[in-house]
Amino acid sequence: MTTGTFLPVLNEVEKASIRERQPLPEQYLGLSDEEMATRIAAARAALGDRLVILGHHYQRDEVIRFADYTGDSFKLAREIARHPQAEFIVFCGVHFMAESADLLGLPHQKVILPDLAAGCSMADMAAPDQLDICWSELEQLGVASRVVPVTYINSAAAIKSFVGERGGTVCTSSNAAATLDWGWKRKEKILFLPDQHLGRNTAWKMGVPLDEMVVWDPFEPFGGLTREQVEHAKLILWKGHCSVHVRFTVKQIESVRAQHPGVRVIVHPEVPHDVLRAADDFGSTEYILKTVREAPAGTTWAVGTELHLVHRLAEEVAPAKTVLSLDSMGCLCSTMFRVSPNHLLWVLEGLVDGEVHNHVVVPDRDKKFARIALDRMLTIT
Repeated sequence: MTTGTFLPVLNEVEKASIRERQPLPEQYLGLSDEEMATRIAAARAALGDRLVILGHHYQRDEVIRFADYTGDSFKLAREIARHPQAEFIVFCGVHFMAESADLLGLPHQKVILPDLAAGCSMADMAAPDQLDICWSELEQLGVASRVVPVTYINSAAAIKSFVGERGGTVCTSSNAAATLDWGWKRKEKILFLPDQHLGRNTAWKMGVPLDEMVVWDPFEPFGGLTREQVEHAKLILWKGHCSVHVRFTVKQIESVRAQHPGVRVIVHPEVPHDVLRAADDFGSTEYILKTVREAPAGTTWAVGTELHLVHRLAEEVAPAKTVLSLDSMGCLCSTMFRVSPNHLLWVLEGLVDGEVHNHVVVPDRDKKFARIALDRMLTIT
């Protein structure tokens, strides 16, 4: 059984974040895996070095097999620089990733998302109008001038633009600690969005007490906080989360330890804080891959991140090492799951025929400062 046979279960937040399902032309439905593979290969050959296909770690196996590069969102966006001759960048991921690729790409390059319905529930938890209100309320409280805004790369281009215009930056899960250090060297406080767990877990690892962190609820006046709470806070966390990573629990860790004595538990920093503290280690997807790959033979690992990545890692290191999903029921990124080989085939054959489907373009009003924010990120290590 391949990982693609698991069907995602949607919670209400994810349902709200998913764009309307994009219909495919009838001739792209009901195709066999063999026919799609043959036709995708033919389209790739016809396009040659005009095409680069990027595949995020969380993509289903049926899609990732066709990627020229695999990785996390930032690593993939940077791969574009290696292919200045490429005219078409097909990003098998979600919408904010395609936006980042458009920002970092060259003017002649067109970034294509195979299914425009592939969004990100976390990114959708921070809306531009909500951030405008938040900043206005921080100004009313008299603290905005002492705040550096930082947004996780898992956010819309409009959010990146807002942050960049106000002297802030973007971060990844790999450089989150360096970014927080960068921010606190410039201002007294940091507004971190949209994922509260990455911000909290990273700051805690750096030695910041939990009582110096507060959560800003964009649906409440002044974030649901008092003036005193904001004044005391070193880190203001946006009330957002990853719908995949919040499904991991301490009970799951206790269960896997009971079933597999000696197991090492490693999780992504987007998990809730109590889960992170119960694990043995944590880090970005690239860190998780590196740690397990370099681990001694005979070790057993329980990994708390998206199921497709875990299954591919398990196959890669077997039989020398054993890799399990921390959640036995499986945690899929339901929005990432929307990109299918059928969609990939459709956009590739469109390109061969001179038709560009699903061209993702960041609006001009957001490009300047969003690019500035991303460029700042590139300088932080």
